Amino acid sequence: MRRLFFLLVLVLILLGCSKSSASAEENYAIATVQLPPKSSSDSYEKNADPKAPPVPKEKEQIEQKIIKEATLKFETDNLENSFSQIQKAVANSKARIINDSEGKDFATLFRNLTIKVPSQNFDRFINDVSKGVSYFEVKNISAQDVTEEYIDLTSRLKTKKKLEERYLEILKKANKVSEILEIEEQISTIREEIESKEGQLKYLESRVSESTITIEFYKTIAEKEGIKISYGSKLWTAIKSGFFSLSDFLISLLSVWPFVIIFCVFAYFIRRRLKRRKKE
Repeated sequence: MRRLFFLLVLVLILLGCSKSSASAEENYAIATVQLPPKSSSDSYEKNADPKAPPVPKEKEQIEQKIIKEATLKFETDNLENSFSQIQKAVANSKARIINDSEGKDFATLFRNLTIKVPSQNFDRFINDVSKGVSYFEVKNISAQDVTEEYIDLTSRLKTKKKLEERYLEILKKANKVSEILEIEEQISTIREEIESKEGQLKYLESRVSESTITIEFYKTIAEKEGIKISYGSKLWTAIKSGFFSLSDFLISLLSVWPFVIIFCVFAYFIRRRLKRRKKE
């Protein structure tokens, strides 16, 4: 009886251990299933991807650097009126005239202007100048995008300045005279490059901020001068022209006088010979 009792107790203990291990395995399996899936984090990363790179947005926000230039040429009936109109356009657009020249050739009176206009007022200035002009013999408008060149110069300048700062820090720690001289030489070279790039940037910014416009306008005067010339003046001019032509012809004959003499001698002998033949 005792043996049967002990066997029964042992069987019950073994069954309890197996159930506890099975329940533990089930709990572990449930815990494993109930872990948060990676898909949620993946979906978050997918949603975050288009917003992640800020670099393109910064590039889009960079202001474009455009150099604008124009060349205009037209005919006018009154030079002063055209110049007054251009002066009004200059005042309205806050521009400035940097070159003003005028002259006269065979058939026209002309005036040339070189004007610097703020880039934001470029189109307004062109429209103001174009008022009253029937047509332009020349109208060239160009726009050059130098944004990439500007960004490149800016980044190179920043790099050179950081390099200069590093050399200055090294210079503070240098003890030997040879090291100090070598570092100062490097700093001098870097400083020259920095000043060169700063000058290029300033020149680029000045061309971007102000547009250059060249204007040439002229007045034809040949027909009006022709009306003022009288018929008698034209006749006297024709007589003088004929006299000058005759004198030029005589001078040309004098320049070939040896050939004329030779021709006359040959003509004399030929004529004399022909007379002898007739007598015979």
